[in-house]
Amino acid sequence: MSPLTITVHHAPTGPVLAVAGTLDFDHAAQLRQAVTDLALEQGQLLVLDLARLDFCDSSGITAFIVARHHATAAGARVALASVPENTARVLHLVGLDQIFTLHPDAGAATAQGAGH
Repeated sequence: MSPLTITVHHAPTGPVLAVAGTLDFDHAAQLRQAVTDLALEQGQLLVLDLARLDFCDSSGITAFIVARHHATAAGARVALASVPENTARVLHLVGLDQIFTLHPDAGAATAQGAGH
């Protein structure tokens, strides 16, 4: 499994975190820390771009929930982009596809977020 890397860039709608590699028990704290270190502003959209995510276990799903709580506390929103099929299936099984906005890619998420 590949190590987790997180790259942050800023879109007009807010921060976009590109999450790549393995998001498991050993690495989920890295994403939780990256998210909670962000100073989000009311109305911003935090996008987690999962296009290069190789693997995600329940610890990774929990990190997504932490991101949502952090965004909500700041009055911001969160969206998941390019969710791999296996991760999308888990989100659907546990009902989190009803909580998270899912987009086909980060560009679609930020374009949609700009009009929100």
